[in-house]
Amino acid sequence: MARVQYFTACTLDGFIADEHDSLDWLFEAPHHGEDDGGWDEFIGGVGPMVMGATTYEWVLRNHDMVTNPQQWRDFYADRPCWVFSHRELPPIPTVDIRFVSGDVRPVYDEMRAALPDKNIWLVGGGDLVGQFDDAGRLDEIWLGMQPVVLGAGAPLLPRRITSKRLTLREVRHSDQQLQLILDVAPRD
Repeated sequence: MARVQYFTACTLDGFIADEHDSLDWLFEAPHHGEDDGGWDEFIGGVGPMVMGATTYEWVLRNHDMVTNPQQWRDFYADRPCWVFSHRELPPIPTVDIRFVSGDVRPVYDEMRAALPDKNIWLVGGGDLVGQFDDAGRLDEIWLGMQPVVLGAGAPLLPRRITSKRLTLREVRHSDQQLQLILDVAPRD
């Protein structure tokens, strides 16, 4: 069964971006560029992607994808992406970007219909992922914790989800990152 997966990195104090919506902290920890199998395993099962406007804007701003759409394909391949926003955002030429707003349920249904046998990747932000959880549409969290403390910023997931619903399935260690894979049980 295809799953809805939140795959993201966060700091030790639970932030996915700093108070200026920057991810610069993510690239400070040493990486040797070797995949421990987690990324390849994860991305191989992904079809549709979804992200919020702030995440999309960061990608555009930091990778110049509007003028160089090949960068999108180099990282995300030809996966369709739904972007939740209440404002108009620039599309990336020749990339399947679908701008949406409102309730996540009909968008989930649309994504599931587009690629029914593939997992859905919730790229971020945390509040959007929380909306998927509120709707009962969050199955897994793949969390890469970095040795960074920010003190403030965008929280990983601004919802209360306790161990009654979260089960730690696996822990991996690679370079300066600890990866946690958690299953999220449906709400009662």
